[in-house]
Amino acid sequence: MKKKWLVGAAALLLSVSLVACGSSKTVATTSGGKITESQYYNSMKKTPQGKTVLQTMILNKVLNKEYGDKVKSSQVDDQFNQYKSQYGSQFKALLSQQGLTEKSLKEQIKDNLLLKQAVIANTSFSDKDLQNQFKKYQPKVTVNEITTKNQGDAEKVISGLENGQKFSDLAKKYSTDANKKDGGKMAPFDNTDTSLDNNFKNAAFKLKNGEYTKEPVKTKAGYQVIQMVNHPSKGKYEDHKAELKDQLATERMSDNTVLHAVVSKVLKDGDVKIQDKDLQNILADYTSTPKAMK
Repeated sequence: MKKKWLVGAAALLLSVSLVACGSSKTVATTSGGKITESQYYNSMKKTPQGKTVLQTMILNKVLNKEYGDKVKSSQVDDQFNQYKSQYGSQFKALLSQQGLTEKSLKEQIKDNLLLKQAVIANTSFSDKDLQNQFKKYQPKVTVNEITTKNQGDAEKVISGLENGQKFSDLAKKYSTDANKKDGGKMAPFDNTDTSLDNNFKNAAFKLKNGEYTKEPVKTKAGYQVIQMVNHPSKGKYEDHKAELKDQLATERMSDNTVLHAVVSKVLKDGDVKIQDKDLQNILADYTSTPKAMK
């Protein structure tokens, strides 16, 4: 099923090489003359895009210094492989549509993980916060799914399952999703996955291993039938405190007030000094007194 593409904290625009204004290294030559690094830099720094890139570069330098040891390459690879698995044969096309390469996507994933570590370090997590999150908590589940355009086809799928037909065979026959070739298998997901329809997630979490939905599930994608492949036990609250904190941090990253406060503190602690007088106020929006953090 279709999922929203990852939107990272980093601006994926043309990377600007911040060189000394007096540099005369040639970037391009034309019949009308050459373009030097200093000309290019002086032009780019006046644009909103150029300023955004510099803000991002500064923030990432500080985040890497402070939290780089907390983000492992294996974490980046895990998220990258999850996207790659989810989109299958469409992965390269989606990268191209977003102006991304595999390398820049991994960089974006790492930037998000660094920012999450900053949120974890600079916001508080009370026991009440964690207990409330545990009520919503679901471990990562693995399901197969079939998506149909109309309710009638979804009901035919359920009837076929009741008569002993294989889910994979029914997926190939009825599903409109690209994953029908893989029997409708989806990448694992938990309660924090915001790219999946809530009706889909709620229906899936009610299933035990081997069970399937007895009624078509109406979602934005159409009518869906879900089969549970692996639904781990939820376990005890005490066993998931770190994971619950991570989930809350992910939620807080979508809260502009919290994120602004965290970025402000990170930049202030990072001892940032802007050398170019034309860019002295580039961080003004973040270095003003932030609102109270949650």
